[in-house]
Formats: sequence, structure tokens, C-alpha cells
Amino acid sequence: MRTMLKSKIHRARVTQVNLDYEGSITIDKSLMEASDILPFERVEVLNINNGARFDTYAIEGEANSGVICINGAAARLVAKEDIVIILCYCQVPDDEAMAVIPTRVYVDSKNRIIEPSSIAPLPGWEREVVRAKEGVMK
Repeated sequence: MRTMLKSKIHRARVTQVNLDYEGSITIDKSLMEASDILPFERVEVLNINNGARFDTYAIEGEANSGVICINGAAARLVAKEDIVIILCYCQVPDDEAMAVIPTRVYVDSKNRIIEPSSIAPLPGWEREVVRAKEGVMK
């Protein structure tokens, strides 16, 4: 099994921090849907401003609100207005790993979607996927 990037929300702006909440990240429902992140699914958050990285789980926020709220202890790792990347992973069998194409969701400064897209596989991946499926790996 391999752990592969499933999706990401790129350069979202933190709109709120709530130290007194029990934990998690609240994400605008429309961003969760576009990036295929489910409520309570594990996510990794990368803070571009200070380099902090942490794992938590997603909570659905109001659709089209632009909310990105870091809750609980992780709120000490970010400040309001920080820029973050939110990543979500999936586990797949080795022979399917090369075929995983993550979804990227780009947002503007108000966390509105500007470009959802898939990441194109690297050149040569198609050959490796075929070879893996045929059991012909180097």
C-alpha cells in the first residue's frame, strides 16, 4: 500500500482561530466538496507563513462563506490571515499508485475557488502504470 496525495486546497487564508474549541479545522463546505474532503476526514495543514505543519480533521463550515478556522491546540500554530495549504491523502495498492491524479483547488484571498483542477501525471507515468499492472517492474 502507498499513501498518495488525493487533493489539496492551495493557499487558503485563515479567517479565524479558536483556541477554546476541542480541535480540528473548519473548512467552507464548497471547498470541501471541490477538493473531495469529507467531514471528519484527516487532513494535513501546512502554514506558509511560519512553516508549521500539523494533522487534524475537517469540519464542514457554511458553504460559500470562505471560512478556514483552525480550532483547538493547533490554533497556537497559526494566526488569522496566515496562508495555508490543506492536504488530504488516500491509501492505494502499489499497482494503482501511479494512476492517482490528485485534485487541486486554488482559491483567491477570500477563499473563493478560482481554479479546481487535476494534477497531470509526470511524463512516463503512463508507461509505469501499464508495466505495474502487467507485473513488469524494474
